[in-house]
Amino acid sequence: MTEACEIVQLARSKERLSALELFELIFEDYEEFHGDRLFADDEAVVGGIATLNNKPVTVIGIQKGRDLKENLKTNFGSPHPEGYRKALRLMKQAEKFKRPVITFINTAGAYCGVGAEERGEGEAIAKNLMEMSDLNVPIIAIIIGEGGSGGALALALGDEVWMMEHSIYAILSPEGFASILWKDGSRAAEAADLMKITAQELYALNVIEKVIPETKDGKALPQEVIVKTLQQNLVEKLTELSQKDTQTLLSDRYQRFRKF
Repeated sequence: MTEACEIVQLARSKERLSALELFELIFEDYEEFHGDRLFADDEAVVGGIATLNNKPVTVIGIQKGRDLKENLKTNFGSPHPEGYRKALRLMKQAEKFKRPVITFINTAGAYCGVGAEERGEGEAIAKNLMEMSDLNVPIIAIIIGEGGSGGALALALGDEVWMMEHSIYAILSPEGFASILWKDGSRAAEAADLMKITAQELYALNVIEKVIPETKDGKALPQEVIVKTLQQNLVEKLTELSQKDTQTLLSDRYQRFRKF
C-alpha cells in the first residue's frame, strides 16, 4: 500500500476525532444551534457559539458517525443543501456580532440524492462560496479527515486553510479519479499517489497554510497533545487576523484564492 493510500485510509477512519468532539475539547461554553430557517435541520452539519481564550467564536463542522446508526443520522457526513444553509446562517450571524468563524471539515462530498438536487444543492454551495469570500470577520478552515469536492470547499473559503497530518483534500475520491481516468476503480492507490491530496503535498504546493501534526518520530501523538497544538495555533492566528482592518482582511483572502 502506498503512503498516500495509507493516509486516505487514516483520513476515513471511524476513530478520528469528530467535529463535535473537537468543539468540546478545544473550546469552552459550546452552545449548538439547529436548522436553516428554510427547510430542516441537517445533522451532517453541526455548529454554534463557543469561547476560545475567553473570546466568542462561531464554530461549524461536518459530522460523521462512528457506527451505522450515527452514520444514517448524519448522512455519512454528506450534507444536504439545508446543512450548507445552516452553516451560512451561522456565518452571517457571526459577521453581525463580529465573531471569527472556524470550520472543521470531514466529508466525502455533498449528498448526491435527487431531493438534495431538487432543493438546490449546487446553489447552496455556490452561495456559501460567494458569501464567505466577502464575510468581514476572520475565517479559518480545518480539514480534519476527508475534504471531498465542493462539499468540503463550501466551508473552506477561509483566510487560512489547515489540514490534520492524516487528512486529504481533493476534487474527488481516488476511487472516482481511477474510475474516470482508467475506467478501473481498483487502481485507487495509484490514483492517490498521482492526485497530490495529502496534507504534506498540499502544503508543499502552497494550497494550505499549516499541517497539524499527528505523529512525531514515527509514533502517534497523544490526543491531548494534538488538541493543545490546534488550540494554541487557533489562538495565535485569530489574534493576528483580528488585527487586520476589514479591507485588508478581504483583500488578502481574495489574493489567497486568486493566486491559484
